Amino acid sequence: MATAADKRDAAAREQAAQYLGMHFASASAWRDPERPVFVRGEGCYLWDDKGDRYLDGLSGLFCVNIGHGRADLAAAASAQAERLAFATNWSAAHPPSSEAAALIASLAPGDLDVVFFVNSGSEANESAIKFARQYHQSQGEPKRIKVISREMAYHGTTLGALSATGIPRFREPFLPLLPWFRHVPNTYGWEQAGDVSAAELPCLRAIEEAIIEEGPETVALLIAEPVQNVGGVLVPPEDYWRELRRICDRYGVLLASDDIICGFGRLGHWFGFERVGAEPDIVTFAKGVTSAYAPLGGMIVRRPLVDGLLDSPVATFTHGATFGGHPVSTAVAVANITALREERIPEHVLELEAYFRAGLDELALRHRSVKEVRGAGFLYGLELAPDRDTAREFTPSEKVEVCGRILLDAMSRAGLFTRADDRGPAMLMLAPPLVADRTVLDDLFTMVDSALVELDGWVAKSHGV
Repeated sequence: MATAADKRDAAAREQAAQYLGMHFASASAWRDPERPVFVRGEGCYLWDDKGDRYLDGLSGLFCVNIGHGRADLAAAASAQAERLAFATNWSAAHPPSSEAAALIASLAPGDLDVVFFVNSGSEANESAIKFARQYHQSQGEPKRIKVISREMAYHGTTLGALSATGIPRFREPFLPLLPWFRHVPNTYGWEQAGDVSAAELPCLRAIEEAIIEEGPETVALLIAEPVQNVGGVLVPPEDYWRELRRICDRYGVLLASDDIICGFGRLGHWFGFERVGAEPDIVTFAKGVTSAYAPLGGMIVRRPLVDGLLDSPVATFTHGATFGGHPVSTAVAVANITALREERIPEHVLELEAYFRAGLDELALRHRSVKEVRGAGFLYGLELAPDRDTAREFTPSEKVEVCGRILLDAMSRAGLFTRADDRGPAMLMLAPPLVADRTVLDDLFTMVDSALVELDGWVAKSHGV
């Protein structure tokens, strides 16, 4: 006999088709009656309403770090909702947000120990932009309003965060955006700088030149991801972030690390900026802080900066959100971070990183359509091309076909749920939950291999190879 849950799951597909607004979805995807409808998760796997199992190769959206189906996180949420479902952090506090803030601050190095909670990654980056502007204003530099970010970087969808985002496809429908944002080259092509010193890298020289052109006295903030996701899973060359710190210090600019994807173990460290040797003034986070069991984002700010603002005539950070530091979400964060720590999940990622990379390198050798493997920790991407031994790339229309149909269909048949990304170079993104073991990774390799076989076949047929 069907349970109430079974009946609800059965109704979900029709309800979604009629009423549910889909995020970042084309008309065809929005109206697709065969869209995935996931009803259950356990560990690294998802089950849909038809009973089919999928390996979650993207950790939801780079966020289910601890894996699916954790009863301890669900229990933490339930217990907190029963005790105190809501209280504000507007000139007040409550135990779960206080404990979560203390726990996060204890993991961050140095004087990064003031934690400001919001609800999402977009809001976290919006908060960093607003804090930087108000901080400079409080220090008698009201002209410092400009923000430097990198081409193809994704920093969110709210107006300020979208203005920092460097992805043309996301920006163009909403132009003109805020005018005081400047985009500079990312590190694509410079993962291995060779004999070139960090200070001489064109992608770094362009940042300093941009600050000078804008007028250093007008620049408030430079924001970047430790490993940039969109645009090719870009691991920076050695000393890149140390040079960013030097540039910011030279011109009085605050440096923010967008750790929304890279944090809470994704790169094998609590914060992604630790992996690349960065010393930021502000760190933004979301996603893995609760492993997506509840919405939560925030920023960590160096205490001298916060004190500088509060001790000034400004005396107030004029920013907040009703649900920022929500009791249930922060209780989940405490349970999640505690589990990640007790189960040594960041260490587990570092222990398996070489195995993960070796498996992907083996796939690259087997498939000529894999141009390059890039990434770190449990965040990898396969850059795709018709033939890695030639200079030919997929045309824009071919990228849409490869990422929007060929790979999606192939992965669905293989039982793999992840992203084929055409926003920069054609990429197959692989970021499984951080609890994945060798058996899960082997399963992932088998599924990716199957999808690449289909891609190779399509390339051969399309190009007559």
